[in-house]
Amino acid sequence: MFSVQLSGAFSVGFIDRLGPVGAAWLRMLAGAIILLAISRPKIRGLTRRDRLAVIALGITTGSMTFFFFAAIQRIPLGTAVAVEFLGPLVVAAVRGRRGLTLAYPLIAMIGVILLTKPWAGQIDVVGILFALGSGVGWAIYILLTPLVGEKFSGISALSLTIPIAAICYAPLGIPVALPHLSWDIIAIAFGLALLMPVIPLAFEIVALRSMSAAAFGTLAAIEPAMGVLIGALILAQVPTAIQLVGITLVVAAGIASQRAEVT
Repeated sequence: MFSVQLSGAFSVGFIDRLGPVGAAWLRMLAGAIILLAISRPKIRGLTRRDRLAVIALGITTGSMTFFFFAAIQRIPLGTAVAVEFLGPLVVAAVRGRRGLTLAYPLIAMIGVILLTKPWAGQIDVVGILFALGSGVGWAIYILLTPLVGEKFSGISALSLTIPIAAICYAPLGIPVALPHLSWDIIAIAFGLALLMPVIPLAFEIVALRSMSAAAFGTLAAIEPAMGVLIGALILAQVPTAIQLVGITLVVAAGIASQRAEVT
């Protein structure tokens, strides 16, 4: 999760140079090249349903990246991650189908309100909507992943979905990114791609083999807090006291939701 949020923080300057569309597409392209160099997934024997699931997951992955990059261009990193986190929380609540579980997204929403402080009149509605779009993508990603996971595992699945994302969004990304291409831009794109998704995936595979699903889910729920920390340290996006209360509510709701889903 540290690598993911570090990638988000370093992406802000990259986005300033290329815009969210160009930056997102170049990172996906670099990630596709790295992943295909590491793993060559076998696509023979896939049914039409399997192919559609892989394509849908690739498009969803690309959409998440575009929306998230557009969000962090306008709102603080920690706020964007917290809003985005509502997506998986809603999925967990629906899966739980219990009164208390359904309350967790509402608790997280209160936290998001404290983070964005709409009463101060400084809320960036467009940025929040972009983050919500990324959250919707994350929710769809969670629902689609088991369908792809039946045929592929870990890095093999990403070696298909990330290239598909890069191909599908090339018509949007190429016109924006091409005029800005230089060796330093290419190097940054590959560096960001290593931070997300290559390195996080490698650590995720190791973690899932050495700890329980409950423990892993609890750690993943801390991601919004990590976003706030990285945003403060690298981007000088220091939260106020009330915003810290907000992020605490989001993290607490995430941890409770993960534990409820496992039990």
